[in-house]
Amino acid sequence: VQLQACGGGLVQPGGSLRLSCAASGNIFSINNMAWYRQAPGKQRELVASITAGGTTNYADSVKGRFTISRDDAENKSYLQMNSLKPEDTAVYFCNAEIATIYFDSNDYWGQGTLVTVSS
Repeated sequence: VQLQACGGGLVQPGGSLRLSCAASGNIFSINNMAWYRQAPGKQRELVASITAGGTTNYADSVKGRFTISRDDAENKSYLQMNSLKPEDTAVYFCNAEIATIYFDSNDYWGQGTLVTVSS
């Protein structure tokens, strides 16, 4: 199983970006999906998560600006980021709890995609 994240880049303050995460491999089902971020010199933090049932959770710092969604048919998650601020600058990682066709379940991480918010 692999997670592939993409969509990062350089954006001006107030701008928007949409991150995508695609899961591939011997997937039976995906439970929770999430996005984390790690800024330079800081610990990795949870940005947003979404359950298999669609319940979402957001860090206080991104509420009202970021939206997490998922497409179970495509095994993908998305993070729509609006009204970006310089403090949103970080490497963003996608995460998913995946059950494989071999009846095991593990946490998987994407490789990270850099988001830089700067004028």
